[in-house]
Amino acid sequence: MAKVLIVEDEPTISEVIQGYLKRAGIEGDVVADGGSALEQFESHQYDLVLLDLNLPGIDGVEVCKQIRAKSIVPIIMVTARVEEIDELIGLEIGADDYVKKPFSPQVLVARVQSLLRRVGTGKLQIADLVIDPEKMEITKSATPIVLTTTQFNIVYNLAQRPGKVFSRDELSDGSHANIDDTYILDRTIDAHIKSIRKALGDDPKNPKYIITVIGKGYKFNEHY
Repeated sequence: MAKVLIVEDEPTISEVIQGYLKRAGIEGDVVADGGSALEQFESHQYDLVLLDLNLPGIDGVEVCKQIRAKSIVPIIMVTARVEEIDELIGLEIGADDYVKKPFSPQVLVARVQSLLRRVGTGKLQIADLVIDPEKMEITKSATPIVLTTTQFNIVYNLAQRPGKVFSRDELSDGSHANIDDTYILDRTIDAHIKSIRKALGDDPKNPKYIITVIGKGYKFNEHY
């Protein structure tokens, strides 16, 4: 059974999340502040972290940074501070996804399930990249490339079928309840692509690996 760390200081919300995850066959441990979250993460094994932004003590951004410094575990940020969406999905803090309050519990569970799924088992080698899904590792000319789980999955899915155009919905592989959530998912994928290009040393104006197809989505470059 997958195990999720729920970091949420509002008991009514954490209870709802925990209940819906349990019905989906996912175990959830709850902590209510940033310090406890870091201690709990250090002493237990988790498959995903569901992290509220506004926390007593150490805030969610700092918790996310500290977890990401030592682990590639998937992290979903939860917040009502929509004015900071660019900071959150800019992924400089290492989050994999973003859910805004108020949210549908079913949508949240779908996002969790999507991130918990792992890509296939076949290692790929394209140009100077080696993509190993079993180890969740990418190397470029034998140099390790640091990506979050979501970013790795995006690269792997694109690289499996070079030349195929993937829509943002296909890459997000998530669910949304309304137009606003669709918009956020689109922006999240764009932000992930930006971070992936930066990690790969890819020039966004003349990319070698991931090509933008205007109005459609993205594809992995099939011409080498």
